[in-house]
Amino acid sequence: MALVTLRRNFCHLPDFRVCGALVALKSRPVNRMNKVVKGHQHPWFCSVQPKPVRVLIHPACGKKFHAENGTDHAPLGEQRFSQAHDWDGLDQSLRMEGEQVFYKRLDSLTSWEEVLSFVSTLETLPETWAAGALQRICEVGKGDDDQRLPKEIQEDSVFQALCFRLEQQPLRLSSTGLVTALQALILLHVDPQSSLVLNLVAECQNRLQAGVLEASDLCILGETLIRLQGPGCATLELIIHQLQGKKLETLTPEDIVAIYRILQTCSEKVDQHQTFLNVVNNFSLSVVSYLSPKSISQMLAALVVLDQTQAHPLIIKLGKYVVRHIPHFTNEELRKVLEAFIYFGVRDRFFTKALERRVASHCLTLDPEVISKVTEYCSGKLILSKRILNAVAETFVCQSEKFSPSQISELIEPFGKLNYLPPNAPAFFRKLENVLFTGFNHFPPKTLLRVLHACSLIEYHPVNFMPKIFSPFFLQQLQGEESYLDRLSLAQLTQLFLTSVLECPFYKGPKLLAKYRVKSFLTPYCSLETPVDFALYKYVVMALIDLLGGRMYFASKVLTPYCYTIDVEIKLDEEGFVLPFTANEDVNKRIALCIDGPKRFCSNSSHLLGKEAIKQRHLRLLGYQVVQVPYHEMEMLKSRLELVEYLQGKLFPQNPSVHW
Repeated sequence: MALVTLRRNFCHLPDFRVCGALVALKSRPVNRMNKVVKGHQHPWFCSVQPKPVRVLIHPACGKKFHAENGTDHAPLGEQRFSQAHDWDGLDQSLRMEGEQVFYKRLDSLTSWEEVLSFVSTLETLPETWAAGALQRICEVGKGDDDQRLPKEIQEDSVFQALCFRLEQQPLRLSSTGLVTALQALILLHVDPQSSLVLNLVAECQNRLQAGVLEASDLCILGETLIRLQGPGCATLELIIHQLQGKKLETLTPEDIVAIYRILQTCSEKVDQHQTFLNVVNNFSLSVVSYLSPKSISQMLAALVVLDQTQAHPLIIKLGKYVVRHIPHFTNEELRKVLEAFIYFGVRDRFFTKALERRVASHCLTLDPEVISKVTEYCSGKLILSKRILNAVAETFVCQSEKFSPSQISELIEPFGKLNYLPPNAPAFFRKLENVLFTGFNHFPPKTLLRVLHACSLIEYHPVNFMPKIFSPFFLQQLQGEESYLDRLSLAQLTQLFLTSVLECPFYKGPKLLAKYRVKSFLTPYCSLETPVDFALYKYVVMALIDLLGGRMYFASKVLTPYCYTIDVEIKLDEEGFVLPFTANEDVNKRIALCIDGPKRFCSNSSHLLGKEAIKQRHLRLLGYQVVQVPYHEMEMLKSRLELVEYLQGKLFPQNPSVHW
């Protein structure tokens, strides 16, 4: 381990004490600094090693160091670096300008090599600066992912000296420096059982018990201990308790997000912390505008885990700021945002427009998981976005091998649900068929059934797979270990069977056994039909009574022998006269009046959903005269008389007068 090497390297030093408060380096361009460092390195450490190791500095003459309190210490070693004239001026400027410029200079560095080169030029290094340097190494070395940093970092002699510096004097660190150093070491994957980490953890716990940590320090410590000891660490409850006594106004927006992340790890105790959560939710309204895209996605993800459905103002405000950050979200951040929007039922047309632009322009670079979440969002909110669905279809044709069976299901189902065929439909469904043929056994039975059912909704009938899904073997797999098949699966199987009979007369394969067929598609929670809008239904019924002359001339909510429920059924004889709904003889024609409310259409459109389109298609094939009465046409009518005339034109377009 890096720390073992560290101790071996320093065990030969006669005296290793590095003290002193230096002021920071004047801000200069990074490239110039690097050029100077290579020629004139001025270290605050010296490594005398028992065997040759990689050294980043050149030996020179010895020199004494000065402590922060003014006392002199013994030389750091016999080897020293030569100090050029320009570095004398540089050190003088550091002493004059303070640590603010040190951190400004540190923030300008963009790689861990630059950070280590920079700190190696300093004559002395206070513990707080060492902690800051470690934090910056972590920031520039890890980036956005969570991968382990290069091994060279922990093997670097400057990095080892930084660690040794902190291990020797943890008491001298400020609370912020202490928790920052511990956080950086954990993120850098330094051995959690090393004496360095254990010493810092012990000191953190001592200060926590003493109650001297500020709110921001508590946030850093909480997240660090979660990484180190897991979400079940006993110290976490004490940290949350102390945070409740702090003033949130003293925290930065990132600290507020950290509180959410801490609470997220103990979501099973959300009821105990709900009062505190309510306070944080209300305060967070004031910091949303300052959050980065990453922080917004993290806050939304935490709100989902904590089930904060009552925090409507915060969720709505986050949704507004999400729109402007859509182009800047990473794939993972966008996935979290979509999951939150799906969970909280958020629908925003500006968000949809921004999402359309992002997906249409970058669809081939989006992760399959993100694409499936995009289509799930559109499906859940009944948003018929042709730009999104077209881009998704094109992506699937080009990159189908990247999608898992569950992702393919989430991608295909919205096309059936929203009743939409993309421009590349032949290639799209041909690719899907190939995927199903090659990976049929890899699809969970219910996932496969949902995919095939979605295809049938938009008239791409899975004839080649019907023999398999109607077979007793597949039905047994579909049932699994349960004692019976769930109602939705039975309904989907029944509708597929009805499709094979009505729309695929050439299909001669196995039929679905009668015991697996449902009697009605209109059932609670698993319906393949949308119940009629009650307000519209009453409005139409009153007009029909005026038109036909009585309630006896039509029937309501009629369950047909073919599982579909008709909103209103009217029977006619051969001459076109209306018969009483009780008549069973002399019936020449049956009219199925579909009173289609808003829920039977895609959101804010006149485009029928897939399940309503297949219902009307099947009713026509069964001999019904389907008359559609959509809500958006009735909204144009100004009176009941106009509605009567409208229904007359719909029901009896060939007859100027009505007969009954």
